[in-house]
Amino acid sequence: MQATVARRAMFNAAHRLHVAAWSDEKNKEAFGPCNNANYHGHNYALTAKVTGDIDPVTGYVIDIKTLKDIIETEVVQRYDHRNLNLDCPDFVSKNPTAENIAVAIYGHIKKHLPPNLTLTITLHETDRNYVEYNGN
Repeated sequence: MQATVARRAMFNAAHRLHVAAWSDEKNKEAFGPCNNANYHGHNYALTAKVTGDIDPVTGYVIDIKTLKDIIETEVVQRYDHRNLNLDCPDFVSKNPTAENIAVAIYGHIKKHLPPNLTLTITLHETDRNYVEYNGN
């Protein structure tokens, strides 16, 4: 029997979407207000879903406290109240789009999970915009 366990977390961060090799006009055209030279912020909502077999002894796919602790250490402490462009090595050479943030979060969490468990990250940048990433 398989089940999916999910944990939600929040973090606030600023970023600027910008490609240094492009002109200011091309960046403004591609990224609009997200290209603000003074950055802008989001209240991100993360859902990490872990799927796997239910352990017949514990009844868990994963201990939800373990998942909570991984998210706190690997995501919240890393990104909360940070400027993603300036404060986070994950985005030194990558544009901190919701897609790239979700991929980075996936990598930080996945390394702590046993290989038999699958992970799906859902990252809401706004109430209407979100990205899902499952490692593919």
